[in-house]
Amino acid sequence: MAVNVQKFSLPNEMGSDLTRIQAYWNGLKRGANDIPFWDDVKLSLRSRLGRESMLIDVFENPLRFRFDLIGADLTDWYGGAIGNRFLDEIELHAPFNDLILQSKATVEGCAPTYRRHAGAGKGDAERSRDYARLLLPLWGNGRVEMLLGGVVLDKAVGKGAG
Repeated sequence: MAVNVQKFSLPNEMGSDLTRIQAYWNGLKRGANDIPFWDDVKLSLRSRLGRESMLIDVFENPLRFRFDLIGADLTDWYGGAIGNRFLDEIELHAPFNDLILQSKATVEGCAPTYRRHAGAGKGDAERSRDYARLLLPLWGNGRVEMLLGGVVLDKAVGKGAG
């Protein structure tokens, strides 16, 4: 089943934190390649970029996704350790709403994808916050083998954007 890749298209402006993650991804590209190789990613999980980032393994036949590395800020925001877990085996809530669909769109489109989420404002304040998420494909073994992602608070969502 094909995913609507347009639903996850990049906006004109993403904010400085997600732009920083995309700039890091662009800096990993070799020569004229459109997608960097996954084994060039060297995130320091102590840096701000690393704390807001994640790496997701992509498996084929069937298409599945597994958290590889999760930054400390994302783990805290989610509310528990989820490293080395398949996305379809856990309850995906903020900041990972619609993460499987966005991951599929990133793999199918072989291009960056974006998701903006407006929190409901109810319940757990940490999980109902507005956020924006960027996923970037990483190449390996002739296919998209991993995804680099970043999630940041998005103050623009609460003001009616997106």
